[in-house]
This record gives sequence, structure tokens and C-alpha cells, in this order.
Amino acid sequence: MAEPGSVEDRIAESALQLLRDGGPRAATMEAVASASGVAKTTIYRRHRDRRDLLTATLSGLATPQPLDPALDPPARLRWIIDRAIEIVEHGVGLGGVAAMLTDEDPEFSALFRRILSDRRGHLTSVIDACKKDGSMRDDVEAAPLIDAIVGAYLAEYARTGNVATGWSARLFDLLWPAVRPRR
Repeated sequence: MAEPGSVEDRIAESALQLLRDGGPRAATMEAVASASGVAKTTIYRRHRDRRDLLTATLSGLATPQPLDPALDPPARLRWIIDRAIEIVEHGVGLGGVAAMLTDEDPEFSALFRRILSDRRGHLTSVIDACKKDGSMRDDVEAAPLIDAIVGAYLAEYARTGNVATGWSARLFDLLWPAVRPRR
């Protein structure tokens, strides 16, 4: 991303926040201009339309830092849980997920699915490495584990309207017996 506070950074952060809060329909050029304090003409000089802006914004999301190999097996699962949730929280947010689930904007949904697939590939590689080095059972399937984490997060939010403090620790307690290496 651009240096903090730059015009490009302000545009991207504003577009992403609007997307997280209200889905792709909320991220209009006018709304991004208002939220970022950047003139609409300046935004149009950088992005030909809203679709281009959303594509650039979502494509610019950072790939998570690599897993620290010094982490013990339980800390590795906690890292995986945190990264899976970041895909939603620091990706397109619940507004973006809702828009994708309703498919209100099929082009956006396809883009978001592509980005999710990229992030999921990173987590799958980490899970495969954990299986290979013995810090996770070798029969753990990455896709269902990631789905369980993200699904539990979405269900918690849907059920209560937020994600309670300590939720990820409770999820860890549920998942750890299923993935910990056999002794």
C-alpha cells in the first residue's frame, strides 16, 4: 500500500471501511470521496469507476505474516484461528460477506471469492506445514477447519450481534482436541 496518510491510502481505507460496513453498494465514488476527504475528481483520476476502485482496494489487502516456526502447536492453532477471522474482519467485513451471500453484486462476489481463495490458500499451506512437522494431526483437512472457524465466527455474530470477549479462546478449546497431534 501507499505510505500512510497518502491520497491513495486514504481512498483505499475509506473504500474498504465503507465496504466492510455496508457492502459494495455503500462504497460509491461519492461516499468514498466524502469519507476520505479526497475530491471525487482525484479518485476518478486514479480509478475509472467504482468497480476498478473496489478491485484495487481488495487486491491490495495484505497477505498475513508467515507463521512463526517457534510457536508451539497450541499457539499455531490460535494463529490459524486469528488469521481466518482477519480474512473477514480486516478483509471485506460483515457488510461485504452479507453482500456476497446474497449475491447482490455478482461481480463483487466473484472478486471477493477470488481473494478469499488466495487467503485460504495461505492458511491451507500453514495447516499442511503443521501436519508435516507433527504439530497437527496428519488427517486434518484444511478446508473444513477453515470453514469451521469462519462459520463459527459468522454464527456468533449472527446470534448475538457481536463477537464476545474470549470467543476465540472458546473456539480454540473446542477445536484443539480435534486437531492436536496424537501421542
